[in-house]
Amino acid sequence: MDMERIKQVGTAAAYNGGRILKEHFGRLRSVRKKGAIDLVTEADLRSEAAIIDTLMRSFPDHAILAEESGRHGNSGQRWIIDPLDGTTNFAHNLPLFCVSIAFAVDDAIRAGFVLAPLMEEFFMAVKGEGALLNGSPISVSATPTLADSLLVTGFPYDHATIFPPLMERFGRGLKATQGVRRLGAAALDLCYVACGRFDGFWEQHLKPWDTAAGFLVASEAGGRTTVFSGAPYSITADEIVSTNGAIHDELLTLLEL
Repeated sequence: MDMERIKQVGTAAAYNGGRILKEHFGRLRSVRKKGAIDLVTEADLRSEAAIIDTLMRSFPDHAILAEESGRHGNSGQRWIIDPLDGTTNFAHNLPLFCVSIAFAVDDAIRAGFVLAPLMEEFFMAVKGEGALLNGSPISVSATPTLADSLLVTGFPYDHATIFPPLMERFGRGLKATQGVRRLGAAALDLCYVACGRFDGFWEQHLKPWDTAAGFLVASEAGGRTTVFSGAPYSITADEIVSTNGAIHDELLTLLEL
């Protein structure tokens, strides 16, 4: 497998999607609801179409799993796409959003690309090659304890169905750490763990396109990622805990209910 080609095309796809997001930012004509608080815009749809077109022109035999258009193809080589992670932020003119693209072989993530176009930050990782931010190597923080850490979490769109445990964990996090932030874009949360801005992240009720690329970036930056039980993360899991490693067991204990 030509991973250099994968890197080139994945990067081009991320920037093509990001260019469309920049064009639409602050200029939305319509916002549609997929659920009570789950939004989709013309920017999501156009970004996804541009990403898929870029990938398919180079790899027509690869499969696609995309947030808005679903599954295409049955190949074991698959691209997992979130064309706009942080749609609610985007719709409210908050620049914390990104394009997230992962390349997987038989569900094993081999490459990840996360572009925050307005922040001008591009995170990339290839399995076994480390993680980069704008071309420079990054690594997780060295924070040794939960008490010294800054965490980030997210609230799923269906948070009303799990509100008590959601708030219990959030409250525990606030009490045990220097703070908990909620940015609204899981791919960025994982990348921010990867570059040491946060020491740990957790969230529930996620989809593969939310976490696949960011998971590899965090892992290649030296992070540890599991589900709440401590079992290994996989793209089929709907929950994730990612940390600098040093605080991981402490955070898992805090998340127990």
